[in-house]
Parts: sequence; structure tokens; C-alpha cells
Amino acid sequence: MATVLTPKDFATATASWWCPGCGDYGVLAALKQALAELRLVPKDVAFVSGIGCSGKISGYLHSYAFHGVHGRALPVATAVKLANRDLTVIAAGGDGDGYAIGAGHFIHALRRNPDITYVVMDNQTYGLTKGQSSPTSSTGYVTGTSPGGHPEAPINGLSLALAAGGTFLARGFSAQPKALVALLKSAIQHCGFSVVEVMSPCVTYNKINTYAWFKENVTDVATVSGFDPTDRVRAFEMLNRRDKIPLGVLYTEERATLEELSHIPDRPVTQTPITGLRDRYLELQKAYR
Repeated sequence: MATVLTPKDFATATASWWCPGCGDYGVLAALKQALAELRLVPKDVAFVSGIGCSGKISGYLHSYAFHGVHGRALPVATAVKLANRDLTVIAAGGDGDGYAIGAGHFIHALRRNPDITYVVMDNQTYGLTKGQSSPTSSTGYVTGTSPGGHPEAPINGLSLALAAGGTFLARGFSAQPKALVALLKSAIQHCGFSVVEVMSPCVTYNKINTYAWFKENVTDVATVSGFDPTDRVRAFEMLNRRDKIPLGVLYTEERATLEELSHIPDRPVTQTPITGLRDRYLELQKAYR
């Protein structure tokens, strides 16, 4: 009989240093629940994270883990997937890690479409470095480094992702655990690059975009009459609405993945017979001539 895992099987003994009430706790809980419901096991999951408060999440989820440098979670996660397609690969980071220093990698991962899931915890501030404005901070956001108000327009990460060729785009809210679990499960099951942006409030530094603020300013796309997540134009319209922040699956399409188009063997190199490596090398040489 197969062993049935629970979210506790994906927990580690490492104590979290997130602030009490941080939205990232909700993301972690939802991830553990989603992996358990999908009947995955830790040895079949690889988790890659970047720098920032959100980057610590790889130390709190029991799986293969890699805590990388700022903005570089996606190239590492892509390499892991190419090296071993049998692994369920998940990358995670914050709005600063993904949409600032990691923005170039974000765009190219979207167009390449590797079969990995990317979770972006958006708190609209740099929490780790004491609350500076981030790429998603609203214009006028007051911080210690922008006492006169943040002068830049906020980036719309999912709208950018759609323009760059994303094949699965969703947004959740860390205070809605059941809905977030469902989104994460759908993202992991999607064959291609999945982006799940999570509204994850920073209770210490961001006193504007609080839990109460998000509850007043989000709406579920499931309540929008006639919304079709396979309609690219409609998805753009929904992502750029100014009255409410849309939650749910916002866009999805099927497209060949990077692994399918890469000419790399299905089996990991460590499982490939040595006697067959030379022949495979010669085949690849011919394919690229």
C-alpha cells in the first residue's frame, strides 16, 4: 500500500525567522498542502529560491533545496529540470527578487517555457532590507529611502508575463488558503512554465497594502461573467483593470516545453548507461550541424 503523505511530511525542523503574521507563512502552508494532495514525495521535489524574506522558504520545505543568489532562482531551476525531468521543480522569490534584479531571467524563462512552477510572493516592499520601495510599490509609497514618495510607476508582473509568452498565469492571496492550494496544484500540474503571484502582506514595513486593504481590493475572476482564461486579449484586459486586483487562473495555454524542444535525453545523465553516452553525443552533434 502506498504511503499517504500529509503537509507535515514536507515540514523541516528549521525554525522560521519571518515576522509573526507575515503573508509568507500562508504561502508555505499552501505549498505543503498542495504537494501532499498531489501525492508527491520530498525526494521527487526540487525547490529553488532567491534572496529576500521569501527566499528563506526553501529552508522550510522538506525537499531537495537550493538557496541561490539574488534574482537567479529561475536559471538554476531551469537547469535542474533539464538535468532531471522526473523532478517536480518549484522556484520561489519575492517581487524584488523576481521583478527587479531577476527580471531578465523572468522574461526568458517565460519564452522558453520550462516545466517548472514559479511562486512570486508580492508584498510591495523590500522587507529584508528594512522596507524600501520595490518594483510593485505604488507611486507615492513613502519609505526611509523615498521620504517624498516613490516616484516610479509599479510594474504589473503578470501582465509582463503574458506579453513575454507565459503559458500559465495565476494570482492568489495568502489569506485565502483553500483557493491558494487549488491554484498551486493547477500550476504544478500544468505542463510548462507556471507563474503564481501571491499577494503576501508585509506586516512590519508595508502599512498600506495590509490584509484588510487586500480584502477590500481583490476580486475572484470566477465571479466575472464570461471570463475565459484561454482568451489572451481578455486576460490582458483583466490584468490591467484599475478597480480591483483579479485573483484566480488568469491565463493558460498549451505549448511545447523547453525540455521537449531541447534534444536532451529524457533520462538524467546519472541514469544513462556509459556505453550509450558517446553515441548520444554524436547524435547531438549531427542535430546541431
